[in-house]
Amino acid sequence: MQATMNPTQASRRPARTKSKGGIGRAIKYLTHYKRQAALPYVFLIIATLSQLAVPRMIRNVIDAVTSGFLSDQILKALDKIPAQFINAALPKILEATGKSTSMTLEQLRAALDADIINAPKALVGALVAIVVFAALRGLFSFLQAFWAEKNSQSVAYDLRNDLYAKIQELSFAYHDKNQTGQLMIRATDDVEKVRLFIGQGLLQLVGAVILLSGTVIILFSSNVSLAWTAMPILPIAMVLFAVFASISQPMFAKVQQKLSTLNTVLQENLAGVKVIKAFTREKEQQAKFRAAADDTMEQSITVSRLFTFLFPLVFLIANLGQAAILYVGGKQIIVGALTIGAWQEFSLYLMYLFFPIMMFGMIVTQMGQASASADRIFEILDAKSDIMDKPNAESLPAVTGDVKFENVTFRYVGGGDPVLKNVTFEAKSGETIALLGATGSGKTSIINLLPRFYDPTEGRITIDGHDLRDVTLDSLRSQIGIVLQETTLFSGTIRENIAFGKPEATLEEVQAAAKAAAAHNFIMSFPEGYDTHVGERGTTLSGGQKQRVAIARALLLDPRILILDDSTSSVDIATESHIQSALETLMKGRTSFVIAQRISTVMNADRILVLDKGEVVAQGKHAQLMEEEPIYAEIYNSQILAHAEVTL
Repeated sequence: MQATMNPTQASRRPARTKSKGGIGRAIKYLTHYKRQAALPYVFLIIATLSQLAVPRMIRNVIDAVTSGFLSDQILKALDKIPAQFINAALPKILEATGKSTSMTLEQLRAALDADIINAPKALVGALVAIVVFAALRGLFSFLQAFWAEKNSQSVAYDLRNDLYAKIQELSFAYHDKNQTGQLMIRATDDVEKVRLFIGQGLLQLVGAVILLSGTVIILFSSNVSLAWTAMPILPIAMVLFAVFASISQPMFAKVQQKLSTLNTVLQENLAGVKVIKAFTREKEQQAKFRAAADDTMEQSITVSRLFTFLFPLVFLIANLGQAAILYVGGKQIIVGALTIGAWQEFSLYLMYLFFPIMMFGMIVTQMGQASASADRIFEILDAKSDIMDKPNAESLPAVTGDVKFENVTFRYVGGGDPVLKNVTFEAKSGETIALLGATGSGKTSIINLLPRFYDPTEGRITIDGHDLRDVTLDSLRSQIGIVLQETTLFSGTIRENIAFGKPEATLEEVQAAAKAAAAHNFIMSFPEGYDTHVGERGTTLSGGQKQRVAIARALLLDPRILILDDSTSSVDIATESHIQSALETLMKGRTSFVIAQRISTVMNADRILVLDKGEVVAQGKHAQLMEEEPIYAEIYNSQILAHAEVTL
């Protein structure tokens, strides 16, 4: 029987749509830069036209040299012909030189002398023109490359910023299903492949089309029969590249997937290097990395094998076309229908015909990589977050802190049984609510729902009567201070970490928050005090020090609602006592939610919620629960007795 999905549950599943046409969408980013985006293509046209003019100049050079040489040889031959035979031979001489058959001998001599005199001038003029066109091509090729690179870097900048903003916007449910390494490779390697195509491949593609079109026009205007001889190679090559492009793109997508897996293994190993060393698992992790690297290499070799077959095939087709041109052109030279200069011109233009065709091979490779990468980029940009502001969401006004959970049921996306079942309770403004229960009982899920990291599957949560789904996320989260169980600090100074949520805070405000969190003394013990740099993820601080900095970070916001997720679990008894004393003062007037493994830290709470398997099985004050709830009494007695045994 096919399983059915609850419509509410289905609506909360994060969308994972395969993006298509990503490379076209990436190219549209160029429109952000308007005229700047067009500059490389304007310079490309000028450079290509300069390139197309050179073969004609070379023809002029060859024709000038051959014309002067032939005229000189004919004059010398005329001097050797006896006078009685000169008139009889004159018509054939005029026909052979291409002169008018009505010329007299004196007119022929004058024309030949003019050819000899004009040949050096024509040679110099053609050479100067070649130099000018070469300089123009060099200048505009440089400008084209510069602006293309600038535009591609700008597009990469926009893509990375959009990706980062989107990743920040996506809900916890999306991040639960996607590995960090996979997201990192899309913001780095995939963006770079798209950038390279926009900065190089796309320009080469446009340049190849312009060069090919211009060459075909010139070939047909120069010699129709030779042009038709060369044309059959074009459709053959185009079909060939179209077939290879359709085959290669999915292969490039697999290469990027393998590379993402490799990057994920690397990222996890670097993040967990201490654990790996502590358990002496270096060899096993090296084997895991080697396996991922082997998969990446094998897929890359598969792609390379395809293109090592493509390029020789293209060269074969080009050489067959060249052979046909040599045969037809040679016959025309023999019968005098084609000059050597015109043949050389046609041969150079023929290279311009083959060169774009061979460029298409490299362009197809680059476009296949870029297309696969662009699809992966827009797969993230198109992802729909299941936690987002409603179209008509209102800003949450300053709250007093009345919180209600009304029949809240919650299950993680893709999960089975709900982790919270019909949870109902109310926290009055200024109350401290303690959450107590075994691991997996649902404590963390409750505090994750409060700032809308997730939404309830059923039921609703309100603050001061406002349904959390009806207010903007920024206005909600700005009034909630959070210290999570997993403390995260960022590279930078201690002061910057404490002021993370309020960068404009003064040093005095930062110090006041640190003192309240019992962090000031250990911070001042460092030579640089609040300007002390912490390592990546705060590795230069102890667990207790990191946790106190995190508490200070939350307290600096002066939130109306405070969430402390087992915030004293990593500190010793003495430090815990200092923190608890400070927190008791700071919690006054705030609605506070405290998760604690040690029951001693929550005995003074206004209300204690005892959770078991996602349900609130008991709630009340410590004394009341000790008398009325066996589960709470059992937890209390087990911890107190365990502590007494340790003390003894």
